[in-house]
Amino acid sequence: MPKPDVSCDHVFYAFDPSLKPAFTVAQGKQLTLETQDCFSNQISSADQKITALDWDRINPATGPVYIEGVKAGDLVRIKLLGIYPTGHSTMLTLSGEGALTEYVQEPETIIMDNYYCQVVLPTARGALELPTNLMVGVIGLAPTPEQGAISNSMPGEHGGNLDCTLVEEGASLYLRAGVDGGLFGCGDLHSAMGDGEVSVCGAETPGLVTITTDTLDEPRLPVPFLENEDYYVSIASAETIDAATKLANDNMFAFLTDVVGLTINDSVRLMSLVGNLRFCQIVNPLATIRFEFPKWVLHELGFAGLGTGA
Repeated sequence: MPKPDVSCDHVFYAFDPSLKPAFTVAQGKQLTLETQDCFSNQISSADQKITALDWDRINPATGPVYIEGVKAGDLVRIKLLGIYPTGHSTMLTLSGEGALTEYVQEPETIIMDNYYCQVVLPTARGALELPTNLMVGVIGLAPTPEQGAISNSMPGEHGGNLDCTLVEEGASLYLRAGVDGGLFGCGDLHSAMGDGEVSVCGAETPGLVTITTDTLDEPRLPVPFLENEDYYVSIASAETIDAATKLANDNMFAFLTDVVGLTINDSVRLMSLVGNLRFCQIVNPLATIRFEFPKWVLHELGFAGLGTGA
């Protein structure tokens, strides 16, 4: 397990262009950040009263990190090289929160142990071993000075609380810097979470995140945008699921036509034939939807990849 370059003593609760950097890193250099869980590591026992939580300390992000050479407006690629849980996972089930709130009568705290590739969930019928899908819930860059500070609980073009299960080891997330240096931060790791995060909570986990960053010359790429081994992915957030869906569709269409160079009709046909529209989360202040498009299709059509100029 790597040693952190930035400890979880350096956290912030809003992506803010006026924040002072906690650390500076060169592009291409590996950086490891130590993160708290989404409750700022306040919960250590299932017997702990939820009312004792400081709700102003939710979704801390470690940082911010100043990335050398990044200018406002630059497209920044964040490569996720490793995600490592460093403690137990916590889950709260709350009345008044999430998509199933009307069914929950009593709040409950669950503590889950993390083992290699497994998270152990206690249930009324015994312990259940679930496969892990380690991912980063909150990740982003500072917005522009005109946009001002944006709470870490909010998703948006700057990133933030995307809660997208594809923000995992091996993926690259593309965001546009709002200020010089980017002011990167991340936190809110999950050892397990389903698409939608319908209870407003996953297996909330402290941990370590190792990344590298660089800039690409792709001025027409809509953000947030993600790629992994298999897919190109547009990610969009809006006040309603319908609006987020429309924006995710529009952004993938813009990628296919403006960046890849496909015709309008070919893009529409291919999105319907091989693309997949999926939920990220429906429980944050804004809903987040993604559109996944298989990379092999575009490679067959001669697209060499982002940053290649072809």
